[in-house]
Amino acid sequence: MAEGSPKVTIPESFQFQVSSSDIAAMSLMLFMERVYMGVVIILVKLFWKKPDKRYKWEPMQDDLESGNLNFPVVLVQIPMFNEREVYKLSIGAASNLSWPADRLVIQVLDDSTDPAIKQMVELECQRWASKGINIRYQIRENRTGYKAGALKEGLKRSYVKHCEYVCIFDADFQPEPDYLRRAIPYLIHNPDIALVQGRWRFGDCSCYSCMRVMM
Repeated sequence: MAEGSPKVTIPESFQFQVSSSDIAAMSLMLFMERVYMGVVIILVKLFWKKPDKRYKWEPMQDDLESGNLNFPVVLVQIPMFNEREVYKLSIGAASNLSWPADRLVIQVLDDSTDPAIKQMVELECQRWASKGINIRYQIRENRTGYKAGALKEGLKRSYVKHCEYVCIFDADFQPEPDYLRRAIPYLIHNPDIALVQGRWRFGDCSCYSCMRVMM
């Protein structure tokens, strides 16, 4: 005959009862928490100023007399590592930025370990260079520091010494053509700002950063 299931006995010291007053108190606490969060959200919406209200921002103006001299020189860095699927998208998006060609340097920092992919990325850079885009394909002997190391190594190149600002796009990012025109003015007109970061948008995985060059 099979034995019955063992009975579990809870000592009286561990037994407790929830009274109606305890339930009411917990309900009141949850209600107060919701009220508090609602007040915080309302205050943020009422008093939190958007970046264009908190900081000085003026649109970049094309000047026929000075030409493109009122546009600072911007370095765009695109670090890559075996980016077979997306390398054309990011290089194409950076090359189509609405910024004077003589005030823009695009630097593709390729740490790929696949020779075939490296060749494809280099050919894509050459294709855009043939269209008049100032784009450089850069490789290095090792992957010291990984992505951060590639970015740092890129800043050591002599052809970027005259750049005033650096903009970093990841290999799968597709910035809108007017991104620099919207971001750079924050740095120009607000000397206390060191970095401007764009908003994440998951449709095209967009999040970009512009910063001052400190060499």
